[in-house]
Amino acid sequence: MNGTTKHNGHACPQHILLVEDEQDLAKLIMLNLKALNYQVDHATTLKQAMQIIEHKKLDLILLDRMLPDGDGIMLCEQLRQAGKEVPLMLLTAKDSEADVVLGLEAGADDYLVKPFSVLELRARVKALLRRGKSQQEQPQQIEFNSVTINSSTREVKAFNKALTLTAREFDLLLFLAKHPQQVFSRMQLLEAVWGYNYDGYEHTVNSHINRLRNKLSQCSPEHDLVKTVWGVGYKFSPPEVQTH
Repeated sequence: MNGTTKHNGHACPQHILLVEDEQDLAKLIMLNLKALNYQVDHATTLKQAMQIIEHKKLDLILLDRMLPDGDGIMLCEQLRQAGKEVPLMLLTAKDSEADVVLGLEAGADDYLVKPFSVLELRARVKALLRRGKSQQEQPQQIEFNSVTINSSTREVKAFNKALTLTAREFDLLLFLAKHPQQVFSRMQLLEAVWGYNYDGYEHTVNSHINRLRNKLSQCSPEHDLVKTVWGVGYKFSPPEVQTH
């Protein structure tokens, strides 16, 4: 069933916060989300959004960028700096690659450019919620030589250094690490990690891979854990055990 999770044997609707000041668009989005049995709160400003976030448990935030009291990216950054890992998707008319990268670097899990189709919005919302739920249900730890990835605590330790990753960077590393040495194309990663495979969004994978590799290299510059296989895609290459 769409939009519900089990709690104490009962089905509870998943809770979404929509932060959008354009009333007609907000009504359209809420109509479609409620049709999927999601519980939806609506805010038109960053201040209203923060009040809801502080008092309610949310499964997803849909956040406009251009709001009356500031840029939605500010809220995204505040949440990530506070350690809140609730999935967050930016909704915006800003469609340049620089704007997309800015949003992703602020900690957004997804970035949907206006105008968008309702079907694409539905698909992305389902993917974000489904991935969050599956991660909660399947706690596990993956260990390689000098690298530990804990999907329960969402912590990564590489070469005795703790790694700070965004939610999506963690998801990407976890997926690759579950299939060491297996090469995945950008479209395969987009579908597996983001939950959709629309043409034209491969640059999203590239930007996440680049940031992930930069962070890993800061732990150990001599190890290239996420390797590019030219003309094909990317793979996770675990560090080899040192022998003496």
